Amino acid sequence: MWGGHSCPPPLGTEALTPVTDVTVVVTQGGVSLRGSVETIYKGMNAFGVGKRLRIIVLAMFRVLAGISIFCLFALAQQPTSAWQEEVRRCAAAQDWTAAMSIVDREIARAPRDMDIRAWRARVLLWSGKVAEAEHEYHDILTAVPNDPDNWMALANVYSRESRTQDALEALNRAVELDPKRADLHAARGRALRVADNRSEAKLEFRRALELDPTSKEAELGLLSLRSEPRHEMRVGVNTDLFSFVGPNDLQGLNFTSHWTPRWKTAVSENFYQRAGTDAETSVASVTGKLPRMGALTVGGAAAHHNNVIPKNEAFFDYDQGWRLAGGKLLHGLEIIYGQHWYWYTTARILTINEMTLFYLPHDWTWSVGLTGARSHFSGTGAEWRPSGLTRIGFPISAWDERRLQGNVFFAVGTENFAQVDQIGTFSSQTYGGGLRFQLTERHDVTGFAAYQKRTQDRTQTSFGFTYGFRF
Repeated sequence: MWGGHSCPPPLGTEALTPVTDVTVVVTQGGVSLRGSVETIYKGMNAFGVGKRLRIIVLAMFRVLAGISIFCLFALAQQPTSAWQEEVRRCAAAQDWTAAMSIVDREIARAPRDMDIRAWRARVLLWSGKVAEAEHEYHDILTAVPNDPDNWMALANVYSRESRTQDALEALNRAVELDPKRADLHAARGRALRVADNRSEAKLEFRRALELDPTSKEAELGLLSLRSEPRHEMRVGVNTDLFSFVGPNDLQGLNFTSHWTPRWKTAVSENFYQRAGTDAETSVASVTGKLPRMGALTVGGAAAHHNNVIPKNEAFFDYDQGWRLAGGKLLHGLEIIYGQHWYWYTTARILTINEMTLFYLPHDWTWSVGLTGARSHFSGTGAEWRPSGLTRIGFPISAWDERRLQGNVFFAVGTENFAQVDQIGTFSSQTYGGGLRFQLTERHDVTGFAAYQKRTQDRTQTSFGFTYGFRF
């Protein structure tokens, strides 16, 4: 019987008979097809379908079944990738509250899924909550101690906290767990480079390239170790034009050496021509840096003064900076405090300086400085006078390794942008700007120009440039 009728269907319509016993089952472990190929095959034989047509129909069935399985797999994976993409979009917009709420929702659904917990740790780190991210990774590693990705992520947290040794130990554990991963060796190479262990860092980068010859990270790591300059030579000239007296000129030569990541020295020689009188001064300084404690610079100067520049100088500066991760308007903050003593033939001057530098988005900077100058001339009492400076720095253009940056500044008071030997004798307002053109990684040129209005209707115009190269 065929569908309740006593005769078979007309020839040519039998292929349209629906097959109802083909079942696709989605299980926890995957997707499976339940039988029906044999039923179809027998049915086609019963209707006398040719062998070639049977092969074609069966092939089409298998293709359609494969497409169905692929679609089911895609649907099964879609919810996971969807929430991760939501987190990435929120992170790009720096909407940390929304990103964390998505991750916490997924954790509530699968509280024992350490991969989701790792996403929570990432969001904490991206949002600047470094201590909380570290605690989260410790909890994850307690539950899953043999995952090298989590050890590498913990090393990133330690690096953000400037805990270089802890970062190295975490990366050592990651490499032990999976010694054939190039990215782990490259990460360890970066940590060794920060620790100034250059020879070990080279070995790690080379090992990474052996495992993955296409690793750009390892290749760049080797290049950075091979070509990193330690010394800089800078020459410069400066001219001051006055409305009330002849010009002053200055030529200078400065040599700076970074002996280690913690120690730096600088020496310079400056030559002055003032009112037809020549003078010369030699300056030397040393800078020491400690992780998380800033940098301290101490130095001094001695001169053939000819009564137009200080006979001797002494100074120190303390520099401390902070990275503000996750800040939308402020990425970092740096504070510099210093004191400078000048001894002239007829005067003693002390300046106390404080400069605050704000690191803004898109490589902009804003600095504000205050100076108090204590002047003591022969035959007079000591007197304090204030001055101030503000400067805005900004990028202009970049192509390849070339960079062009600019700045504008304004100063007011009795010390900034005035002749040092005239501190305390007049007040002024100064307007100016500068440019820095980086020709290559090792060469750059800087220039500036400034116009100063003084009391008694006097003016000063200054300009100059420097050229620096590193080796």
